[in-house]
Amino acid sequence: MNAIRDNWASAAQTRSAMLIGGDWVQAASGETFRCVDPYTETEWGEVPRAGAEDVDRAVRAAHNAFEGWSRTPPARRAALLRRFGELVEANVDRIAATQVRENGKLLAEMMGGTRSLAADCAFYGALGETVHGYTVQPSFPNHVAYTRREPIGVIAAITPWNSPITLLGWKLLPALAAGNTIVIKPSEVTPTSTLILGELIEQAGFPPGVVNIVTGFGRGAGDALVAHPLVDKIAFTGSTATGTAIAKVAAERHARVSLELGGKSPNIVFDDADLEAAVTGIEAGIFAATGQACNAGSRVLVQAGVYDHIAGQLAERARTIRAGDPLDPDTELGPLASRAQLDKVTAYFHVGRTEGFACLAGGERLDRPGFFVAPTVFDRVDNDSRLAREEIFGPVASLIRFETEEQAIAIANETAFGLASGVWTRDLGRAHRMIERIRAGVVWVNTYRMGGHAIPFGGMKASGIGREMGINALDQYTEVKSVWINTGETRG
Repeated sequence: MNAIRDNWASAAQTRSAMLIGGDWVQAASGETFRCVDPYTETEWGEVPRAGAEDVDRAVRAAHNAFEGWSRTPPARRAALLRRFGELVEANVDRIAATQVRENGKLLAEMMGGTRSLAADCAFYGALGETVHGYTVQPSFPNHVAYTRREPIGVIAAITPWNSPITLLGWKLLPALAAGNTIVIKPSEVTPTSTLILGELIEQAGFPPGVVNIVTGFGRGAGDALVAHPLVDKIAFTGSTATGTAIAKVAAERHARVSLELGGKSPNIVFDDADLEAAVTGIEAGIFAATGQACNAGSRVLVQAGVYDHIAGQLAERARTIRAGDPLDPDTELGPLASRAQLDKVTAYFHVGRTEGFACLAGGERLDRPGFFVAPTVFDRVDNDSRLAREEIFGPVASLIRFETEEQAIAIANETAFGLASGVWTRDLGRAHRMIERIRAGVVWVNTYRMGGHAIPFGGMKASGIGREMGINALDQYTEVKSVWINTGETRG
């Protein structure tokens, strides 16, 4: 732990560069910005602040590289992805520690996410070798009909700060496996970990221009990237409001989009559940990652017969969670990622109290350096309140009481979002009824926050468009072409 911070101190003034067309460059304007360590609240590093000119150069580099990359044999693309995965695995410590410095998440979580990225490389490389269409027997004589899947073109990947490397991988790997080129704009909160991946992309042997990275802010770099006429698809993870704005701009020029947006996910506990397991699942669902996860189980629906028990147990767990240095393996709660996020979450403490809900635990900033807030539990929250309807993106649980299964379903679905959900019950029939009727892209039963590259992830309603991960991921980065061939005699 001390060795990592000593290395950080020696590299505090390091100036990074962007990857465009195989070259490492500064912004055309010469402008830069600094990162902030959310644990110490100190600035570090220096990163180029890209503008429209830099974005244009990166998009044109990707556009020029597309023809050669799209025609590269899938086996060659797969080999490069596997090599990239090996390099990620060899640099796990560096990549994970850099993410901790950027967003304050626990080292164990960032290590796990980075190792998952390394494993994902082999999965998507192999998947890219099996891209296929299908054949049909047409109704017309002397004809053959089939489909083929082809890469879309230049992909703009705009990634968030909460899990920068993991969520980049969900876009980068299937896009490359399918034969697309890409321009990445990481969050301004977490740019440096993505630039490390750029170094490894170069070491792996990807041709210049296939992967490009521009660092900057939404206003400026992000806007220019979304609006660029040579960008064929935008893949975005972030807030619903930003995703809506992106979709509007993309619609003007018919660019494809996939959007992984916000959530206000219900975690539902029935009175027949294993209550100890349920409390553990609720705790992981909302307090893990300091609540900074789109799939966080922020609405905790509890059946009346066990409500008081669950509320008491969850509040007690919240009060005993150990906050501290995210590099320390004993730490259970790291800081929020930025001062802006700290201000947002603490404002919701005021909202909850103004709406009249009792705070069973937390509800305050911790009295220590860093962007820390206490794990928070609000009691008997109304589902039509701001606390229950708006995504807080912090360690704030809203407890909601229900009586019947029908009422639980109604409350769960009465939201603009539809990303994830959890169900805790020993009744197998009830579990299947809930799975069928909950309007969410993911339903966990007697578990929470499980995932892997073989299973797709994404939401319904305002939680997004499309799916990431799984075999469905390649569908998001390919177009379908239909082919008809006349096999009969051609008449002049």
